[in-house]
Amino acid sequence: MTFLTIGHRGVMGVEPENTLRSYLRAERSGMDAIALDLRLSKDGALVALHDPEVDRTTDGSGAVADLTLAELSGLDAGKGERVPVFEDVLDAVRVPLQASVRDRAAAGVLAELLLRRDLTARVEVTSSDEALLAETARLVPGVRTVLHADRAGGKGEDLVARARTAGAATVAVDIRRLSLETVEAAHAAGLRVTGLAVNTLDQLRLARALGLDGAATDFPEIRSTGRFTA
Repeated sequence: MTFLTIGHRGVMGVEPENTLRSYLRAERSGMDAIALDLRLSKDGALVALHDPEVDRTTDGSGAVADLTLAELSGLDAGKGERVPVFEDVLDAVRVPLQASVRDRAAAGVLAELLLRRDLTARVEVTSSDEALLAETARLVPGVRTVLHADRAGGKGEDLVARARTAGAATVAVDIRRLSLETVEAAHAAGLRVTGLAVNTLDQLRLARALGLDGAATDFPEIRSTGRFTA
């Protein structure tokens, strides 16, 4: 079984997160996929930003939803990088993408884009909202979805039930909150399990010991140390 390495917001440990520079570095580092975050600007553009506000990751301030694309594009997102529009990301890199959305409006715009550009083979949709994932799967037949199980501290059966509600084929869980019981329950139900964020050799060893299918990482070095199959 091949172990999947996923660049977390590009490789945010060494480059400004959710920027083209970070995504390109992740691709050059050999990441199998890139995970990124999407939000809507005031005028409805799908931009790559994790937080609801721009304060932490740019030189600007305010809510993403209150800023136009022109205003967002004028911000410095680190090392002179700009806030990218999702379609620019699609054109800049060729690796598969895991696009995270948190609300119905952003999910709807993403669904329209996936259909218009026929991206179901390349883009997976991720969210911690089961209903949002189920609705996306209804709107985009054949799309693959990932349940970001940020509450996965309980029993494995609970995680499986949530994934089934969402129609997700993969669950992504904080590596610090995963147990072998949870992983085995998910695998028994036919689900893939990935851990995040796996940023040290000890965490990589834990991911292997748990039998994970892959891991998201902030650092390109994890790709070279984790390049193995079983």
